[in-house]
Amino acid sequence: MSLLSGDDEYDLHHILAKSLYFALLVNVLLPAALLYLCHYAANNYFPENRIGELANSLFYLFAVVAVAQGALASWWRSKLFARPMITSLESVQQDMTKGLLRASRPVSLLVASISVWGYVYFLLTGRFRETAVLVLFSFIMYQVVRPRLGSLQKLVTRQKQMAEKGQLLGR
Repeated sequence: MSLLSGDDEYDLHHILAKSLYFALLVNVLLPAALLYLCHYAANNYFPENRIGELANSLFYLFAVVAVAQGALASWWRSKLFARPMITSLESVQQDMTKGLLRASRPVSLLVASISVWGYVYFLLTGRFRETAVLVLFSFIMYQVVRPRLGSLQKLVTRQKQMAEKGQLLGR
């Protein structure tokens, strides 16, 4: 029984939980902690700009790479979610829990790597504001690509239809 409505036969919250916890750790908690360390270093140690006038150009380059990574993450998510995740119709909920985590993990890591550009930028330039912009963009991209209950309900329905047609994981 789902927590969404009485008509659903699967607990969507349970299916979503593991992938959501993993994504929250790598896309929110770790980047926020590292951003706090950058803020602390910027306010207490006054890091120097090691690349001089190239700092602005490097920021724009990192921003373009971050946008490209965000687009890639969105595309990759749709491709991974279109693949079969179910091994049998008897184990739909367990297979969807594992499949969603398996499909979400690389996308979450790709989105989290956007924030890495911010930390690299901070180490090279000592500029906190631009670092925060890049990390904030990774937070926004996480919100764009993370699975939601409504999309998960459609995904489970689509995966179940694929399984009924014989399109199972491992075949």
